[in-house]
Amino acid sequence: MKGFEYKAYDGLGLAELVKRKEVQPGELVEEAIKVMDTLNPKLNAVINKLYDKALKAADAERTGAFAGVPMLLKDISQEIEGEPITAGSKAFLTYRAKTDSEYVRRLRKTGAVFLGQTNVPEFALVAYTEPAHYGPTRNPWNLDHTPGGSSGGSAAAVASGMVPIAGANDGGGSIRIPAAYCGLFGLKPTRGRTPVGPNYGRAWQGASAEHVLTRTVRDSAAMLDQLHGHEKAGAFSIPVFEGSYLQAASTPLDKKLMIAYSVTSPIGTEVHPECREAVLKTVRLLESMGHHVEEKDAPVDGNKIAKSYLTMYFGETAALLSSLEEVLGRKATPSDVEPTTWLLGLLGRATSAEEFVLSIREWDKAAYQLENFHETYDFYLTPTTAFPPARIGELEPTSAEKFLINTVGKMGLGGMLKKAGIVDQIAQKNLARTPFTQLANLTGQPAMSMPLHLTAEGLPVGVQVMAARGREDLLLQLAGELEQSAHWVDVQKNPLF
Repeated sequence: MKGFEYKAYDGLGLAELVKRKEVQPGELVEEAIKVMDTLNPKLNAVINKLYDKALKAADAERTGAFAGVPMLLKDISQEIEGEPITAGSKAFLTYRAKTDSEYVRRLRKTGAVFLGQTNVPEFALVAYTEPAHYGPTRNPWNLDHTPGGSSGGSAAAVASGMVPIAGANDGGGSIRIPAAYCGLFGLKPTRGRTPVGPNYGRAWQGASAEHVLTRTVRDSAAMLDQLHGHEKAGAFSIPVFEGSYLQAASTPLDKKLMIAYSVTSPIGTEVHPECREAVLKTVRLLESMGHHVEEKDAPVDGNKIAKSYLTMYFGETAALLSSLEEVLGRKATPSDVEPTTWLLGLLGRATSAEEFVLSIREWDKAAYQLENFHETYDFYLTPTTAFPPARIGELEPTSAEKFLINTVGKMGLGGMLKKAGIVDQIAQKNLARTPFTQLANLTGQPAMSMPLHLTAEGLPVGVQVMAARGREDLLLQLAGELEQSAHWVDVQKNPLF
């Protein structure tokens, strides 16, 4: 392996070296371990290392599209039989996965080697990765800033060169937000495209989807080729795709497209000038390529969408806290989880079944409206986030908010907070930084974040593109073309790569 530079290759590039026998899988794993041991103390991206099992697995016969390629999994839902899966919470510290998740089963067939699990916020509930138990994950572009969440550990690991690919999932932007903050490519597939079983048929009522974070478009596309397809536990039917996503990523668009864009927050909040410029710069690039681009907001009520998303969010957290009894052997108490998690659960318990059903109806209305919208427009562009990456600790509740959360948690007054409108204030504060990503989760559309801008401070921000349901191939075609442009951020130029 003389002269070999592990970090210079993406996942498919490493797999090709293995295929040609220019490098052995064990050598790749050893290189990845060296990089991880050097960088993880600074980044805190990996919270469970599986080095011994990875080295043993690398010695076995490896076949598949990513044979021998080191990979990390996200510490929630991506279960390896017999291994811890804590979801970023001390409540799960003694839990061990009873079986591989379907996602992991399909990844095994690719030949990838699992080196460990990445840090997440508790139960993947927020868009920054600072769990109380494991501590914050830091952004490789600037250690004072967050890599986003909830797939923040995966994003930091890929952006720093620990691995070329890491597992991720997205229930409200958790693939796209970290991709934007870390200069990566992040695709959220169409609802039902990738597996969530076998223990569940839907995740977050269908809002959440499993996939990966990558440095290159082709790695994401090739992995989607391996992951997509019917699963027995799946609750949703999916538009059939019989082609190759990898081929789509390298196939130029064969026509000039109609593209809509917006730089206005759907909930009426501020959008940072750098995030606006990321979109406007991309618009100019697309126009120079001959596409027709016009400014137009999506035909949905952004505030209704936000409210319906939060109703699901609260309800899912309440259900999660109830299910902790199976793990703890008793009912959960406020001391078992972080205060904000407990508060979200109380809000879920104060939410009626009527409210929940009405919120899901809003999802279906929005899905129909967007399907009609995409009969005219092939793509819908927005900023991925409304602001560049926040500083570590910036998004944590203030002292006053912490006092309120603790008091409400101990007294069980979630309903009172809802009636007083305080919930809406807290929600808007959190969604104000990331108001663009939830729509695709509710409608079930595919959406991607592309690294097309660096701020004056040298921090990445992303451009989000949505397409009609089932059209990941079209998104990947566009991304493959734009990846060749001068605007595409070179993640290898970040300080820690």
